[in-house]
Amino acid sequence: MTLAILHNIRSIHNTASIFRTADGLGVEKIILSGYTPEPIDRFGRHRERFSKVSLGAEETVEWEQADNVIQKIKKIQADGVEVLACEPVEGATDYRTVKPKGDICLVFGSEPDGLPSDVIATCDKVIEIPMQGEKSSLNVAVAFGVIAATLVGK
Repeated sequence: MTLAILHNIRSIHNTASIFRTADGLGVEKIILSGYTPEPIDRFGRHRERFSKVSLGAEETVEWEQADNVIQKIKKIQADGVEVLACEPVEGATDYRTVKPKGDICLVFGSEPDGLPSDVIATCDKVIEIPMQGEKSSLNVAVAFGVIAATLVGK
């Protein structure tokens, strides 16, 4: 089983793109936290822009909103799931070398700020995509696709 946590991702397009990729790769559930946009607005209406990008994947991938990301991570860990922070920080492990022992949860954060240090510290491991060019990271939806395509079902 693979889960994903999207924390403080501002862009509705990136979030919806991750839903579409998650559906294609078989990610079972996405947990949204912080200010990450939900597929449904505060009035209970489906967001048209979300559905246009996700192609309706919010209907095929289970999702939920978590008020406290740290508590949610701890609950997921208590269920025996290995939680991997996906963040290009010093000491992070190359994602290509990760060999999950079982179920995993991939945690992604905002593009400008990344994951908060307390979220990173709560996770079991920090992984990254080694960058070869001048840019230090990829778009979050692209990074999700690269990492999830490699680790889901591994």
